[in-house]
Amino acid sequence: MQRQWTAPAPADREDGGLPVLPELAERFAGAVDRTAPEPVGGSAELRDAACGYWSRRGLWTDPAHVVVAPGAEPLLLALLASASGGDVLLPRPCAAWYAPLVRLVDRRAYHAPVPAECGGLPDPFALLETVRRIRAEDGRPRMLLLSVADDPTGTVAPPELMHEVCEAAVAEGLLIVSDETWRDTVHHPHGTVLLSPAEMCPDDVIVLSDLVGAFTPAGWPSAIARFPATERGVELRARVLSLLTAVRSGLPAPVAAASAYALDEPPPVRARTAAAARTHGAVAAAAYRALTAVGALCRPPQAGRHLYADLDELRGVLAARNITDSVELERELSGRLGRGVAGGHRFGDPPHTLRVRLSTLPLLGAADAQRQRALDAPDPLELPHVKEALAAFDTGFRALIEDGG
Repeated sequence: MQRQWTAPAPADREDGGLPVLPELAERFAGAVDRTAPEPVGGSAELRDAACGYWSRRGLWTDPAHVVVAPGAEPLLLALLASASGGDVLLPRPCAAWYAPLVRLVDRRAYHAPVPAECGGLPDPFALLETVRRIRAEDGRPRMLLLSVADDPTGTVAPPELMHEVCEAAVAEGLLIVSDETWRDTVHHPHGTVLLSPAEMCPDDVIVLSDLVGAFTPAGWPSAIARFPATERGVELRARVLSLLTAVRSGLPAPVAAASAYALDEPPPVRARTAAAARTHGAVAAAAYRALTAVGALCRPPQAGRHLYADLDELRGVLAARNITDSVELERELSGRLGRGVAGGHRFGDPPHTLRVRLSTLPLLGAADAQRQRALDAPDPLELPHVKEALAAFDTGFRALIEDGG
């Protein structure tokens, strides 16, 4: 029997987000009377700010190699449409929005599995095998899209794996697109080594980062891309700009002003970024303990605001409740937890798997005031509303697998 189409899972941005940083709001409000449209691809000020941001992370960049767009989705779409055809390789699992954009430009997407606790990087041997399979089917593998600090798994790729994957991809002639949206959300930055593929293969990597990951509210979409300083990079950037211009895809002036301020990383921004990473890390660790205590497999979260849980070890118990795949698991958990969760089928995993992505954001509270208290607290786990949210989280999973649930 053919499965019915299911509506997209509620996006994390529908949970609101963290309270807007006051200094960021001031920059936004100060630009509301600017009536002239921002240049497509970003103003000189904004591109300079992006260069400073990357330079502080060891990636020297010239403004001529930068493009800014209203969100990672339109930026990646323009990039896919501008590249010279061919098939796209994706990790499995990967961010839910990757594959639909590949299909939208009439390209084929192939998935290569990600080893446990390895960020959004595929196993290098599986990657090479996938490339060989594509070519055996008369395909043309051209691009590899990956993420070093991963959505959906919340893990960070180890440097040794990064080297192996980059070497394999470059040897096979693949252009690497590195989604680094979550790189500034590492929970324990002093104990986690995070490298960009652009540090290893500067001529073969386009870096993409959505500011919504660490800096700006979800309602102010802004993303930046860094192109290689090569002839191919210059040509590809020009094509992307042409497409963005055709659809008038520039940032509104208030968003551009706020984005430039955020990318300059003054003390208030740095403090907020650190507080958010610390708070999400504490809550994610508590949720991880709750998941593993009931028998779920889960990759220890290292970055971002997501956990990726595998309940296959509980398949027998769940089957007794008519839960046999990730579609049914998504529906059941959304009801039990009182908010939308996303099954693994939305991230490239086969539907028969019992995997689900969970967000830590709702555990910080439902209102801005509660989330601000969580950000300000030395230990957010001691706050009553966070304790209550984590208790409900634990109860929801325990009731799912216990008799009478």
